[in-house]
Amino acid sequence: MTTPVVSIAYHSGYGHTAVLAEAVRTGAVEAGAEVHLIDVGEITDEQWATLDGSDAIVFGSPTYMGTASGAFHVFAEASSKRWFGQDWKDKLAAGFTNSGSKSGDKLHTLQFFQILAAQHGMNWVNLGLHPGWNNSAGSEHDLNRLGVFAGAAAQTNVDEGPEAVHKADVATAEHLGRRVAETAKVFLQGRAAAA
Repeated sequence: MTTPVVSIAYHSGYGHTAVLAEAVRTGAVEAGAEVHLIDVGEITDEQWATLDGSDAIVFGSPTYMGTASGAFHVFAEASSKRWFGQDWKDKLAAGFTNSGSKSGDKLHTLQFFQILAAQHGMNWVNLGLHPGWNNSAGSEHDLNRLGVFAGAAAQTNVDEGPEAVHKADVATAEHLGRRVAETAKVFLQGRAAAA
């Protein structure tokens, strides 16, 4: 059985999104994947090659002004070189984001990631969790406490540092990492069986 390769292509302005990237990595490693963290604000040619060789790419960015950060947008535009050759076609994709507000238009950032993945011909892996904290028995400590389906969403107060990223949001990002790695295993097995 081939070990799936998962790369996390992310930008973090103040460290909060980096906490989530680490959590996605933890979950994917726990599920048996080889995982690479790639800060897209400082991406190298070798890291582009790592993305090209990955089975799955998880996109991550804070949500600023209703969309992904400027640094992530620069990376997305630079990925057009891969788009021309459809180099990432049939890879898996997923995403995560953080903002200061409970909603904070995080869904728009995740949809931006979904469209980027679709343009590359990638297959999107959603969160696969019911919403938490939406009934009287629920709490802010539930997985998917913000009730987002497209990817892992987190909320951190704007006057607090990375250490304040909510533990439930970290656990939700870990879940996403496991789900991506497990889905990548299924895809690899299917390709091997079809070959």
